[in-house]
Amino acid sequence: MPVINVEELTDKDKAVMEVDQLKIEVKLERWLTSKCCEEIKDYIQEGVEEDILVKGISEEKNPFKEKGGCVIC
Repeated sequence: MPVINVEELTDKDKAVMEVDQLKIEVKLERWLTSKCCEEIKDYIQEGVEEDILVKGISEEKNPFKEKGGCVIC
């Protein structure tokens, strides 16, 4: 898709682009926020057992664990 410099467009060209975008957006299916939130919550809860952000990484599989401690003499 070519890059369009908006400063070089006429007001008519900008209006045509905006109308085209609105035609695309009006065709999108809209959902209630409450329904979306419930579905997202259910999806997250289904995968909570495998989610490392929730349960953490085991010490054996953690590639970033410290190899040794810091000793100050």
